[in-house]
Amino acid sequence: MKKSIFLSFIFILIYQGISSQVILEANGPGNTYELINSILANAGKDVIEVPDCVHTTFGRHIDEVFDTDLNKNVFRFYAHVSPDNDRCKTFDRQRTEIKSYDSSPENLKATIGETVAYKWKFKISDTFKPSTSFTHIHQIKSVGGSYESIPMITLTLRKSSPDRLELRYTPTNDQNTLKTADLDLFRGNWVEVYEKITFGDVGRYEIEIKNIATSQVIFTYANNSVDMWQDGAEFARPKWGIYRSLNSPADLQDEIVKFADFSIEEITGSLSVDDLTSNADQIVLFPNPASHEVNFKNVTSDTYTSVELYDTFGRQIFIKNSLHQNKLNVSELSKGMYFVVFKKDTITTKVLKFVVE
Repeated sequence: MKKSIFLSFIFILIYQGISSQVILEANGPGNTYELINSILANAGKDVIEVPDCVHTTFGRHIDEVFDTDLNKNVFRFYAHVSPDNDRCKTFDRQRTEIKSYDSSPENLKATIGETVAYKWKFKISDTFKPSTSFTHIHQIKSVGGSYESIPMITLTLRKSSPDRLELRYTPTNDQNTLKTADLDLFRGNWVEVYEKITFGDVGRYEIEIKNIATSQVIFTYANNSVDMWQDGAEFARPKWGIYRSLNSPADLQDEIVKFADFSIEEITGSLSVDDLTSNADQIVLFPNPASHEVNFKNVTSDTYTSVELYDTFGRQIFIKNSLHQNKLNVSELSKGMYFVVFKKDTITTKVLKFVVE
């Protein structure tokens, strides 16, 4: 397993202790399944659902590659019209997905009364062909109860006139389409998704999707009073990937969907989409590595109320709550990696890592 998996895991542990947030980031080719399971599963468990069993000559259907648009490593999810199926269990559909489930850490499972924010990025090709039936790329599903087979929330891509993205919802077994958008808004573009759910019989749901290159909001929906708990459920959990019908294979083609920067965060306070997309997202630090001081750009009085510093063991290092002229003196720190945590009241809004050399 790659050394960077270990460092990423330390980073996640620090982040969990601060804000109950879990982040899954691609870190380069190789050991992709191991990386995903190290973050989304408990030891020895597997949260990856792929058609590797039937398509052994291709190999793993999820890997990592460097993306020049985002300037970072991302995940690639593959779906082949033939011979891929649903894990050699179901043959009228194909599945390449990751998820959290009953053997995942507790803070990856949403329970009634909790508010959870999900964030991620994805990109479909500029020639993407969705199924006439369904091509799911995201689901929120229940575990337990009579309705666990059908997702509460689905983002699905559908062949239509024009092809579209659909936001689908069900509290029981009666699915409804809440909102649609022209699929051409998504084809060939990296987009960023912010989804926040308060789980309960009288819950709340909101989502915003933004084109990363242009910062244009291309999809948004919110409902402040909606049933977001399926009767009998033990918990709810997310899924991401490609899950599509083979009812009309002639309409399909081999596809790659890229994903990046998965985040699951249990929220103790009350946040809106505006909070999640605040100016804190734009904070950057330089130089990195550093030996004397690090500078921060795009830090304003409304982006944080406190700032904290941690080492790779999760130990907090005392600094003043406010930065002096947007600078931090690191000359007395030992060589190694550190994490600067910006917080707005009790909510973590930004974490930046840097190296002291």
